[in-house]
Amino acid sequence: MESTLIYVLFGAFFLLLVLGAPIAVSLAVAALATYLTLGENPLAFVQMAFTSVGAFPLMALPAFILAGALMEAAGISKRLVDIAEAFAGPMTGGLGAATIFACMFFGAISGSGPATTAAVGMLMIPAMAKRGYNKGYASAVTASSGGLGVVIPPSIPMVIFGISGMGLQPPPEAVALHGSFQTLSIPKLFIAGVVPGIVMASFLLLVNYVISRKKGYRGLSDTWSFSDIKTALRKGVWSMLAPIIILGGIYTGLFTPTESAIVAIVYTLIVGVFLHKELLLKSALRTLETTTWITGRVLLILFTATVFGRLLVENRVPAIIADSMLGFTDNTYLIWAMIIFFLLFVGMFMETLAAIMILTPVLLPIMYMLGMDPVHVGIVVVCSLAIGFQTPPLGENLFVASGIGGASIEEISIKALPFAAASITAVFVIAYFPQLSLWLPSLMGY
Repeated sequence: MESTLIYVLFGAFFLLLVLGAPIAVSLAVAALATYLTLGENPLAFVQMAFTSVGAFPLMALPAFILAGALMEAAGISKRLVDIAEAFAGPMTGGLGAATIFACMFFGAISGSGPATTAAVGMLMIPAMAKRGYNKGYASAVTASSGGLGVVIPPSIPMVIFGISGMGLQPPPEAVALHGSFQTLSIPKLFIAGVVPGIVMASFLLLVNYVISRKKGYRGLSDTWSFSDIKTALRKGVWSMLAPIIILGGIYTGLFTPTESAIVAIVYTLIVGVFLHKELLLKSALRTLETTTWITGRVLLILFTATVFGRLLVENRVPAIIADSMLGFTDNTYLIWAMIIFFLLFVGMFMETLAAIMILTPVLLPIMYMLGMDPVHVGIVVVCSLAIGFQTPPLGENLFVASGIGGASIEEISIKALPFAAASITAVFVIAYFPQLSLWLPSLMGY
């Protein structure tokens, strides 16, 4: 009976995907078909799904989306880009480096890959093209570094991983083997993402430098201008304070991630309306429309993915996969490699948030059996899936960058390959050295 349920669950899911049904519909129909096969009351399906979208931490999702959209409309993202450009100066590949830094800054506000790519790309892709950069390369740098938006905290995928993983207790067998595990929390995930984000950005900066040196790409000026840096910092001081206030409040325990998102919205409204005076009613209403559309799509997936994941756990699918993997090898490095390549493959075809909600109930029990810290697992999962933003056929960042720069998806994809390779290498470094993720949380008492 157990194997029949698995065939019904996965068979219906993959069949509907092949037929072109949306992921939310595929998940819902597959889960409902399994419930009916079990002979259970379908009302339990609806009650479980409804409970999943009532979690308090989930309020951070629409709030961070709105905060990111408002900051772009309020001119905060433009000033962050100006600061990055001023510091890049004449260095080889300076504008490419400025793009990567700008994505890090904006990622510390928005928590979204496509939003980061759009906000930074609107300013940087035309600027790079004007300075002689190939349009395809300019778009590739932006699309690749836009993925930092979900690694540098606050991160919407980390919120989703935290919500998906907090309800999964370590299996008794794992506790017997490895002792008690550290708790999983969204603030801890945010803190853990800082160093891995810097690691991934460093690899991207290295690739940008090597390619730019070969192509002869330079920055905006012939020398560093301290007056330009001073001017950019003076104009962008309120923009620089945004990530400091958001992250500082979370790290010091002054407010929760959900509360920090509300603080970000209020701060942006004050800066945009009274200080920058660039946030107009029309653009503010447009940000509400964007937030509603994105949030509705994500919640619909979460609604159905929660039930799908619960069925996986109840039918011991993660335990079966864990047993087969451990039967194949008990080498931690090899298991990490298999999981990373699997996540990279999934990220090519599936939207990041949907992948996290579906895979967390499968992967987390497996990693518990290996004695892995759940926070470290979450960081590796988010970093691996973030690469999917820059790899076809899904590659949301590629489409955003193509729409801005005008280069074809094919050209951008080819020029993004070195950056994808660098990002994959960075993910392996992060996976194989857990302290890169766990050092900062332990330093701050988590």
